[in-house]
Amino acid sequence: MFFLKENYSHPAFKVGVRDISSAAPGIAAWGMMIGVAMIQSGMNVFDSVLMTLIVFAGSSQLAAIPLLAAGAPLWVVWATAFCVNLRFVVFSAHLRPYMMSWPRWQRLIAAYLTADLSYVQFVRRYESPAQDLSGRQSEQAYLAGNCFLNWSSWMVASLIGIALAHYIPPDWGLGFAGVLALVGVTCSLASSSLKRISCVVGGIVSVLFFALPLRLNILIAITCSVVVCLGFEVLYNRYQRKEAL
Repeated sequence: MFFLKENYSHPAFKVGVRDISSAAPGIAAWGMMIGVAMIQSGMNVFDSVLMTLIVFAGSSQLAAIPLLAAGAPLWVVWATAFCVNLRFVVFSAHLRPYMMSWPRWQRLIAAYLTADLSYVQFVRRYESPAQDLSGRQSEQAYLAGNCFLNWSSWMVASLIGIALAHYIPPDWGLGFAGVLALVGVTCSLASSSLKRISCVVGGIVSVLFFALPLRLNILIAITCSVVVCLGFEVLYNRYQRKEAL
């Protein structure tokens, strides 16, 4: 994606950059916050930089950082990050028809670079996969532009946060600001009844099981949210079939 010259010269590349540009300052602020949090939790600079470059997932990083700081078993860290990022399995399944014609190395790069907003803006602009070469080039160029600014905003800001972490007083409340940022993102994404139910169930369960060690309340909350929403979806589909008869 990033390495194809034709993507940079394609008009859709600029459109992708433009669409994500309004969110870029927020992405950068969140990335800087994660960078600061990694250092202030006790991680060294090398590990923090490596995590930023490899993981590139704010929510899973935020979930994993306190577990790493507490010396949690590796399987707990992996399980937490896996559950937090389960939504990308759905994203991948949806994007599969768009990308199966791409070479494998481009699909792998796209899998690493595509974040929540990039996915949302891409499928909003391209409601169905293109059937011709010109359309596929437009899709690829758009996603490349969108991901380019998204990734750059996050990486630069996160690395700055890592570099400046020791100069930022802990009492500035960056952790609380991060929670507020996540609440804002969550509210903006809660666009359907099932998503709102998921938020409510997850919030209630995580509070009820807050006393559990190693942040296991997060795993239980995610599991309960998924089970409840799947149950509602099954009941709704049955109701729809009955109404159609």
